[in-house]
Amino acid sequence: MEGLAGATEDEALRRRTLRIGGRSVAWVAPLLVLAAVTVLDVVTGERYRFVSWIVLVPGTAAALCGIWTTAAIAVLSLATYLALDSAWPGQYEAGLPDFLLVGLGGVLAVLACAVRLRRERGMLHMRDVAETTRRTVLRPLPPLWAGLEHAALYLSADAEARVGGDFYDMQPGPHGVRLLLGDVQGKGLGAVETAATLLGTFREAGYHESDLAAVAERLESRIVRYREYTAALGRPDGDRFATAVLIGFPAAGSGVVEVVNFGHLPPLAVGPHGIRPLPAGNGVPLGLCDLVGGLPPLRRVPLAADETLLLVSDGVTEARDVSGEFYPLRAELARAIAADPGRAEPRRLVRRVREGVLRHTGGQLADDTTAFAVRRARAPRAPS
Repeated sequence: MEGLAGATEDEALRRRTLRIGGRSVAWVAPLLVLAAVTVLDVVTGERYRFVSWIVLVPGTAAALCGIWTTAAIAVLSLATYLALDSAWPGQYEAGLPDFLLVGLGGVLAVLACAVRLRRERGMLHMRDVAETTRRTVLRPLPPLWAGLEHAALYLSADAEARVGGDFYDMQPGPHGVRLLLGDVQGKGLGAVETAATLLGTFREAGYHESDLAAVAERLESRIVRYREYTAALGRPDGDRFATAVLIGFPAAGSGVVEVVNFGHLPPLAVGPHGIRPLPAGNGVPLGLCDLVGGLPPLRRVPLAADETLLLVSDGVTEARDVSGEFYPLRAELARAIAADPGRAEPRRLVRRVREGVLRHTGGQLADDTTAFAVRRARAPRAPS
């Protein structure tokens, strides 16, 4: 596996170099610099010697090329220096000091190239780790799965992290399809670990448990045990909790969805005739249910065939513009749906949220931004 990872990183490094038609042309730039210095040294005459500028050539190669190419260009630069300098009479030669300067520049360029490539490999490895983590927490979902069509949006406030404390997933099973979207308190790797823990429990319980309330109970039990584990390790972030909304589409395919809300924003039912919030449920976040003596209630809510459920994190509703105003999600969606009822389709709905948040914030996200839109798949029309 390590050899495979190394090969993948080498391929990524090759892709990052300047290429035309699949072939690297990174060597062209340092050779152009070498040609320019050579021409300048010849045409300016003995009064202005530019030959020592050849030291720039290996440095240019170090920034763009591989180690062996950089070493070859360093040797070529040294040979070019000797040829140019020896062509002049003795009194005009740059001499040994500049020769040593060009030679030392070549050696340093090769070393700098090796350091650059090592750091790039490290960065690529970290990117692969981050991507693997993202795919574990936010696994790819089929756009049409178990009779539901959906679309998702995830924008991390930290562009380098790729994933944060927001999470979502969908799990079909013998008892219907269950959805989970939530937001872990706090940030950093601890929040990602908590999200992954909850999602692992959800994927198992969402498939096996016949009652959505039992899935909710399993999630609460899991985060409590996880907090006990982190506290036993002496970690300072062992008291995390998570707001979440758990949705169930019963296997019977009725026009009803089941909702358990752990202190999260209520989902919105978006359809051609307008927008309505589902009941909030007045629940507390996952990990805090012992404070109120029980889980949030399970509610059964009607959902029309042409309505799409939209679940969002507070990164959407609390997105601010330069004046500090919150993003008016419901108002913007209401205007969009009134102008075109077809925008209630999941992909178009999520795209609208994404464009609206980025426009409202000027692309400067203060928190992770997540949206998940889902509805029952339309039956294909019979040919007329």
